[in-house]
Amino acid sequence: MTATDHATELVVAAARAASDKLASQIIAFDVSDQLAITDAFLLASAPNERQVQSIVDEIEDKLRGAGAKPLRREGQREGRWVLLDYGDVVVHVQHEEERQFYALERLWRDCPTIDLPADVVSHER
Repeated sequence: MTATDHATELVVAAARAASDKLASQIIAFDVSDQLAITDAFLLASAPNERQVQSIVDEIEDKLRGAGAKPLRREGQREGRWVLLDYGDVVVHVQHEEERQFYALERLWRDCPTIDLPADVVSHER
């Protein structure tokens, strides 16, 4: 099984939004073979809480424009690790320290990555 076209479209829209707000380490995984509850994960990082929130706001705005609303939102108050659950897609926006500590890429490294378009740029620091 692979991620649905709808999930891939949402991942690309969310990745573009994160890139627009200067997120770093943007990567998407197709987790559909591993998890029954979602098709894809998008991971993105920022160096501070304010930028984490800015990225989250832009992702929510762009996905709302695509007709998607989060089913669940966690961690927004602290701004260190915000999870946006859109059903088909789960977006993780993490402070760089949380990203290094929890290393979600390591947990999902056996899952295929989803190719992101060339206009999605990870703004490395």
